[in-house]
Amino acid sequence: MSRTAGSHGPKTMDAIRAAGLQLIFEHGYEAMSLRRLAADVGIQAGSLYNHISTKQQLLFDLIDAHMRALLAELAKALQHTDRPPDRLRAFVTFHVAYHIARKREVFISYSDCAVWSRKTTPRSWHCAASTSGKLIGILEQGAASGEFVVGDAQVAAFGILAMLTGVCTWFRPDGRLTTQQVIAVYTEMVATGIVRPSAPPR
Repeated sequence: MSRTAGSHGPKTMDAIRAAGLQLIFEHGYEAMSLRRLAADVGIQAGSLYNHISTKQQLLFDLIDAHMRALLAELAKALQHTDRPPDRLRAFVTFHVAYHIARKREVFISYSDCAVWSRKTTPRSWHCAASTSGKLIGILEQGAASGEFVVGDAQVAAFGILAMLTGVCTWFRPDGRLTTQQVIAVYTEMVATGIVRPSAPPR
């Protein structure tokens, strides 16, 4: 394969990330070799070390980028909503759509937890905690206003997140349901379990 133009520049680093993401998604972190990564990018294996120090560092970088994007886009999705039921629906809509669109990033972030959970950067943990914290806050706000029925906001949040995140393991773009139809199903399930039927107006 021909050498990537600008092999010492940011374009090559972008190519390394893209190839690494695809290889880890297809084969798993342990099975991905740096030699195969270099070949897919179009550079010599030794040239990888101009950009990354180890395979593990690449994994951490990919997870960091995924978590930062998730948190930033979640903030945008929630910025124009105030009422807890609206914020909950916005959270569910965003989370399902994001996880369908970013299936590869989500896959490596969760399937390789055994690799990165003990050593990943505090920034990744902060982003993950912030995401669950957003949902916990929404549930607590709704419970306080009487609009939600929530026994334990933290447990409920973790259960909802597990369900929403799981969509990327079974959803297929050419399947029976569209993304919007799946979002509608998930939103109804969450709302039915959380939102009080006769929620008083604020």
